[in-house]
Parts: sequence; structure tokens; C-alpha cells
Amino acid sequence: MAKDHWSSAAYNSAANFVPQLTSKVVAYLDVQPTDHILDLGCGDGTLTYQLAAAAPQGRVLGLDNSASFISTAQEKHTTPNSTYRHVDCSKLSSCPDAIDGSWDKVFSNAAMHWILRDPSIRHPFFADVHKALKPGGKFVFEQGGAGNVAEAHAAAISALIHAGVPVAEAYEASPWFFPSPDWMRGALEKAGFEVEVCELEYRPTKLTAESGGSGAGLEGWVRLMCAQFLDAVEDGKRDAVAREICTVLEPVVTRGEDGSRWMGYCRLRAVARKKA
Repeated sequence: MAKDHWSSAAYNSAANFVPQLTSKVVAYLDVQPTDHILDLGCGDGTLTYQLAAAAPQGRVLGLDNSASFISTAQEKHTTPNSTYRHVDCSKLSSCPDAIDGSWDKVFSNAAMHWILRDPSIRHPFFADVHKALKPGGKFVFEQGGAGNVAEAHAAAISALIHAGVPVAEAYEASPWFFPSPDWMRGALEKAGFEVEVCELEYRPTKLTAESGGSGAGLEGWVRLMCAQFLDAVEDGKRDAVAREICTVLEPVVTRGEDGSRWMGYCRLRAVARKKA
């Protein structure tokens, strides 16, 4: 079993901006009052709760591979028309009622770059999403795209190599898959979708403030988002590796005029429809 690095508290401290930057993808989702929506990688349910409120005559099912996230979602964000389940979204076939063709819309925000990390599951994943939807149903998502947090990606790999991890293993430690729009369009079409939107946006994003402010700052972001990189080194070296990543990143992401730190996020959004 992979370690569960996630918790609502850690995520809100290090990356509370993620659910706040969803206006465009939610507009593409265009929630209707009677929609049945499957939310893949729902996290702690913050955004899922909002979708359920917008579909009072429908239903929403949130799935996530973090037991901690699901526990928080069930405790804080369950509504009469929303439920949550601990499911590995890279293996949707393990949840038969998620792929039963009953969903008007399948949604995902800031999760698929984790879900699609393993190349062997990518095309089966899109095939399962296609099965999940009713004819004419929509798959709407946003994830990291080509070039996303490139500075952090490079700094983490470099720090692992410096700590003695072989180059190939350092690259393999990356937990992310950041595809191009062309790759994504091809994968969606191969699964039988009609692609209506597939776009990449460069969106530098301000990190939360340091401890004593409103969040965990750069180090908190590195320790949470790069946790699987850190797992690639022995316990005694992890703190040093985390510090090295932060040391390399700090002058790159810090703005001189005010000391704020901005990560180079690139967001890939798509709207794909199952043929009626």
C-alpha cells in the first residue's frame, strides 16, 4: 500500500488555493439541478459539497484514494444528495456503480496528474470514464499539464540525485503525469469521446504564507506535494533533501518586490462528450 500523505489540515495549510481557483472548470461543468455527477479525486469534499448544492435534485458521488480525505469529507461535507467512498480512481473498475453508465457528468479537479502517474492505467482509465457516463454525458476536468511546476520537478529530481539516488530512480520517483493538450486529446478520442475543449493555461499561483501567516509556505508545499520524491531516500536524509529543494526553489519563485512566492502552475482543462 502506498503511504497516505494527505490530510485536510495539511492540504489546506499548503495548498488552500487549489479549490479556490476552479471558476473556469466549474463553469465548463455547467451543473444543472438534476445532474448526477461522479467526482474523481474529490479530496476532502470541499468542492464536491458545492457541486451537490448546485444539483439539489441530483446526486454526487466523490471518490478518492486517501482514507484521510474521505474521512474528512464524510464528516464535514456529506449532504442528503452526496456520498463519498474510498476508491483508487486509477482502478475505477473496482467500483462497479461508478462505471454503470448512470452519470450525467464526470468531474475531476487537480487530481488526474496523480491518478494517471502509471502509464499502464491511462487508457483503461479513460475507457472506464466513458463507461461511467450516459450517452451524451460530459467529462470535465482540470489537472496539471505540460510544464506544470517545472521548477519544483527539476529541483526535486536534482536533490534526489545529489542524495545518491540513481538518475533513473530519481525520475521514476516523480508522482506526476503532466500531459500536453495533444496527448490528452488523442487519449480522449481513442476512448470514444468527442473533444469540445482541450486547453493549456500558464497560471502562476501564489503559495500560502509561511507559518505565522495563513499557511505552511514553500516548505509546506514541498513536503506535501513532493512527499513521494522524499520517500525515495532513506529517513535520515529526507529533511536535508526537503531543505535542498526549498533552497534551490526560493530565489526562483520569490518575487523581489514583496517576497511573495509563486509556483509556475500550468493547467490543462478539457470538456469531452460521450457520443449520444
